[in-house]
Amino acid sequence: MKRRAILQAGGLALSLGLHEIAHGAGILAVRVWPAKDYTRVSIESDNALSTQTQFIANPPRLAVDIEGIELNPALRELVGKVRSDDPYITGVRVGQFTPGTVRLVLDLRTMVQPQVFQLAPVKSGQSQYQHRLVLDLYPTQAADPLEALIAERMPKAANTATDRPKPSPQATDGDPLGEWMAQQGTQTSGRTLPDTAAVKPALRPSEPPSARATGPQMGATSPPIAPQVGSATGIQNTDPTPQLRWVVVALDPGHGGEDPGALGQRGTREKDVVLQIALRLRERINRASVRTRHGTLPMRAMLTRDADFFIPLQQRVQKARRVQADLFISIHADAFFTPQARGASVFALSQGAASSAAAKWMAGQENRADDIGGLNIKTQDAHVQHALFDMSTTAQINDSLKLGQEMLGQMRQLIKLHKPTVEQAGFAVLKAPDIPSVLVETGFISNPDEELRLASDAYQEQLAEALMRSIERYFQRNPPLARNRSA
Repeated sequence: MKRRAILQAGGLALSLGLHEIAHGAGILAVRVWPAKDYTRVSIESDNALSTQTQFIANPPRLAVDIEGIELNPALRELVGKVRSDDPYITGVRVGQFTPGTVRLVLDLRTMVQPQVFQLAPVKSGQSQYQHRLVLDLYPTQAADPLEALIAERMPKAANTATDRPKPSPQATDGDPLGEWMAQQGTQTSGRTLPDTAAVKPALRPSEPPSARATGPQMGATSPPIAPQVGSATGIQNTDPTPQLRWVVVALDPGHGGEDPGALGQRGTREKDVVLQIALRLRERINRASVRTRHGTLPMRAMLTRDADFFIPLQQRVQKARRVQADLFISIHADAFFTPQARGASVFALSQGAASSAAAKWMAGQENRADDIGGLNIKTQDAHVQHALFDMSTTAQINDSLKLGQEMLGQMRQLIKLHKPTVEQAGFAVLKAPDIPSVLVETGFISNPDEELRLASDAYQEQLAEALMRSIERYFQRNPPLARNRSA
């Protein structure tokens, strides 16, 4: 009787014996995916779970009552799976709230926008899940990828000044964009810009100082003229109105989180390999610049994900459009039913039929990522998806084919090509209407030899270097548009 009273009072999971097993639905696994964008908690079971949720604001916590089950060891594992550096969860409590109901409480660091939803069983290739209960914890104010790019460059720009300026009273605390604009206005007031070899080049918002402090857009009324790099070209910039213009390359490491992508025979996961390649490519892009008739423009990479978490296909495209990317490169590793398939491929979008049966099959596999990774359909706007995925233009596809050919030319020096030309199919992630977009399959992870190469640091470095050369050659032949970043 005493034990029953403790359970009914909501005793913690640790007060239960190891012999406790679930009744009704069986809990198969629990997983936690922490990231800056959001944290996901996934509870997999052999039957659909019935839940009641409640968000408590003070102190912030999310309580989830799972009905029809008894506490079991798999649920207790959730307590130890929350990392100390999780950006949103400080701890987890789980206990038998009443007979047949388990209460799960997530203690939170800050206010969040929780999404709780169910996912039906899914099987695609080597990825398969039974029923999943998903708890997504989003920040109340989503991170702005454009603001993040500005924040990255802000300390570098400030460090090049002879005298570090104090932030203007107009700059708002916690607003990197406003602070950067205020710093630029102070640095360029009444004197020439300092030598900017380390920055390549100084950033140039084109409005007058008064407009920069309050205006919603930069560069709306004047043509974009970026400065030359002082020490690199011998030309000292004397224009007192720096302009905000980068060449932005959006890098999209495929899969992530609940979606491991393809799996090699030795256990190599596609999501890990492509993230490492993207991180290596980002380092190279951030050190590079592009010469145009408007001057030398610094390059900057934006990653759709920089850690092991899942991003829906639509959001990957939206992130690239938010930073007004000049290129979009989705990085993947192939897999096939037999280990004999090998070689790298590059794909562009097709508005009509796929260029081959293999391209059509590959697009179908990649477009299932949302099913595997887990998408809360209720939060998606069908009209937005339709408009985004059906506005692709002929010009975008033509530019994508040019970029793809450059990539094939560079990669054939490292790895056998699966096809010598750029293939086309209806990849959802390539459907940004205004950004040249390609999907790079870096090799077949299902091939034992290529799996070993893809998992090696040396080969990843070589691949990143080859992709970097193809990006530079593409921009030499197709200079980026003369436009400013809107902020």
